[in-house]
Amino acid sequence: MEETTRTRIREVVDGEIDAVRELDGGMIGVVERVDLADGRTLVAKTGETPLSVEGRMLSYLRDRGLPVPTVHHANDELLLMDFIEGCSRLSPAIERDAAERLAALHDHGARGFGFPFDTLTGPVEQPNPWTDDWARFYIRHRVGHVLELSREAGTIDDALANRVEAAVDVAAAAIDRPVDPGLIHGDVWRTNLLASDGQLVAFLDPACYYADPEIELAYADWTGTFGEAFFDRYDEVRGIDPGFFERRRFVYRLYPLLVHVHLFGASYQSELGETLQRIHGMDDRT
Repeated sequence: MEETTRTRIREVVDGEIDAVRELDGGMIGVVERVDLADGRTLVAKTGETPLSVEGRMLSYLRDRGLPVPTVHHANDELLLMDFIEGCSRLSPAIERDAAERLAALHDHGARGFGFPFDTLTGPVEQPNPWTDDWARFYIRHRVGHVLELSREAGTIDDALANRVEAAVDVAAAAIDRPVDPGLIHGDVWRTNLLASDGQLVAFLDPACYYADPEIELAYADWTGTFGEAFFDRYDEVRGIDPGFFERRRFVYRLYPLLVHVHLFGASYQSELGETLQRIHGMDDRT
């Protein structure tokens, strides 16, 4: 940790730093455990992306009941929050607890799809203009937005990009159904979860907005974060509509796959191609 960062932390917390240790972080910064001389333990994140956005997202979710670290300071260069002890090993009991907590989060509604401010998924900006139509929001401000970023950056080849564009009408039709906006965490996968004593104690690194809550389920399914225990309990608490596993979860993979192709390249292109093939197969006209 640079001395300038140490100085800023001491000023914020009004205490002396006893020890600093780097932790496994996400894609948007260096994450370090900071042990203070008075016994407190914090997490400091620094990086090139505007960390104030992550701080605002965490506070927003905390105010709505999701267990997340308390934020003590957030600006674009430094995020300070509570250190929470836990691990990412998920038992069936923890999966059921996660289902209940996410179902409760998804019950928070809004006047449309979007968010009070633009958010981030990793280093990728998520535009969140309030929109009444979910399918239009998803295609334009999620799939279309990242596709445009990828074309501009040259991170997707023209042939694959053209296949995405050719699939959007079928994708939009597959998710065009009456749905109420629900608040989602937006990046629920194993390394963003901390569990202890049989329950989830913290959700980390959010990418939140108001969406069709099924997009959260689809992401957890795609990443293999949760299994049968989670989906069975979520269905008991909140319900999963017919057609999700057969059709809509594949449409909702488009967005994270495009983000991963944009950030990580060729290793995700074949999976994106397979998903596009599935979506094209949903076209009732063929």
